[in-house]
Amino acid sequence: MTDSGNPKRSLGSLSAIKRKTITTSSESLVRMEPLSGASQLPLVVQPAIDKLNLIEWIQNSRSLIEDKLALHGGILFRSFDHMQTLEQFNQFITAVGGAPMEYHEGASPRTKLSDNIYTSTDYPAYQRIFLHNELAYRHSFPTNIFFLCLKPAEQQGETPIADMRRVYQRLDPRIREKFMEKGWMLVRNFGDGFGLPWQEVFHTTDKAEVERYCQQVGTQVEWRERGRLRTRQVCRAVAKHPRTQELVWFNHATFFHISTLEPTIREALLIEYGEDDLPTNTYYGDGSPIEPEVLDELRAIHEQETIAFPWQQGDLLMLDNLLVAHGRAPYSGPRKVVVGMSAPCSWDDVAIS
Repeated sequence: MTDSGNPKRSLGSLSAIKRKTITTSSESLVRMEPLSGASQLPLVVQPAIDKLNLIEWIQNSRSLIEDKLALHGGILFRSFDHMQTLEQFNQFITAVGGAPMEYHEGASPRTKLSDNIYTSTDYPAYQRIFLHNELAYRHSFPTNIFFLCLKPAEQQGETPIADMRRVYQRLDPRIREKFMEKGWMLVRNFGDGFGLPWQEVFHTTDKAEVERYCQQVGTQVEWRERGRLRTRQVCRAVAKHPRTQELVWFNHATFFHISTLEPTIREALLIEYGEDDLPTNTYYGDGSPIEPEVLDELRAIHEQETIAFPWQQGDLLMLDNLLVAHGRAPYSGPRKVVVGMSAPCSWDDVAIS
């Protein structure tokens, strides 16, 4: 009789067989597809199973999300039950890549709601906010920016977005080259009763502290009568994405230019302050004016690349701040969209060599 006929031998052989561990991949727990067939931006991620905890899922899926974000530029997380509070929002941001950043040297009025979580903006509901990459005029800026919709507006109130790789590619090469050669200059005036006061922007009441900070980042400071402040800074217009190595149009030259404001607001500001004392305005880096036709082309391309979708309660939008610009449509009715930023980056990391 052979060993194979021995029951003890057969059982021993079976026990020696290693059990095969059955695992479920992170990707299989969600459904991923672009919001629209006409564009890859944004990628929509929704749960494929009931009661999937987004924060727990993201902790196990960081490399997947980083790859998808680099490809699409923006990800919309939709229909997740566990994304309804500021604390959950903070936990999500931290799980993706570090605690939320402080909003420093900003230009938009915001209310701080919790640990570096803010209202998206406190501008009046009727005002449209032009597309921009958050804090691109600073020496350091967030790599990622996140929006959580706690309450959608009754009408409009979208957060339009645009792929700045495509904006760069569509621009007339002569425009790109001129900005890359000269850079662009941002001039800000503080203390005239319009816009944020310098104490709020720089988070200090100490003039010497403002001067030290501005010297470190290459911003010129000019103190004027009655405690007013004027700053000038020359910035780059094009960045190289640190991960994808793609060139992106990354600046506020259009956003801060007086001609981009709504006509009624623009005319009122020019009458009140004149061009030299406007709260913000932009020029080429040598101080020369940016041609009206150039600004018209820049605005037109931004508009042509704009994608907008209605918010749903609980939507969380994650953007690569270098790849994708964002804005805000006017709206009516209550609206609550909060924002957080993370993963600080500097121009030293994205400058074209």
